Amino acid sequence: MNKNENKNKLWVVGIGPGDKEDMTFRAAQVLTECDVIYGYTVYCELMKPLFPDKDFISTAMTREEDRVRMALEKAAEGSEVALICSGDAGVYGMAGLAYKLGGDYPKVAVEVVPGVTAALSGAAMLGAPLIHDFCLISMSDRLTPMELIEKRLRAAASADLAIVIYNPESKGRAGYLAHACDILMETLPGSIVCGITRNIGREGVSCEVMSLQELKNAKADMFCTVFIGNSSTENIGDYMVTARGYRSEG
Repeated sequence: MNKNENKNKLWVVGIGPGDKEDMTFRAAQVLTECDVIYGYTVYCELMKPLFPDKDFISTAMTREEDRVRMALEKAAEGSEVALICSGDAGVYGMAGLAYKLGGDYPKVAVEVVPGVTAALSGAAMLGAPLIHDFCLISMSDRLTPMELIEKRLRAAASADLAIVIYNPESKGRAGYLAHACDILMETLPGSIVCGITRNIGREGVSCEVMSLQELKNAKADMFCTVFIGNSSTENIGDYMVTARGYRSEG
């Protein structure tokens, strides 16, 4: 990057799971060369050991709009700013809000740097669950009504899509994963192959393959990503493997 060309710049950076090995080269380059890094407190703490010479400005959960405005204001002052998001900035990240609010800061150029979202990093841990068509659904009802989340779960199950569930539960949303499993089992058999990953790329990382019925009783939190197979997904040596297509490849 040419530093002279990047003043009044806001980079919205997907940092991947949280370890440098799974971060893209471009994301690492932007974070190395920017002036200041903004982000959610947990994500900033993950990045501080990797970029110890940088100034970090963090805000707590639910203060996303404040965080974006602070980053845009800093960029408008003539700085090159990075706004970090876990996974990919455009998948349940801050990219949309950065572009929406960026209209109030005409001098600031906004650019997204993609990262490895949990659906991909978690799928790699579990084997090959997403070889065919799949969808992503968040169980967080903080911004989306539960009725709409339930509708999407039923539609995905009826379409025989593999499903990745983000934000399955939190301290304030206990029982949400069990509720999702109950909805899916209105259509799917309890034997459908599923998996859950925990703390991808961080301390305490783990994964487990199980049935949909077993998944209903699994413990989960905001650092878990859940995978529901489709009718062709198999458990092969404790790995989730979905067929590449529905027709025999001969």
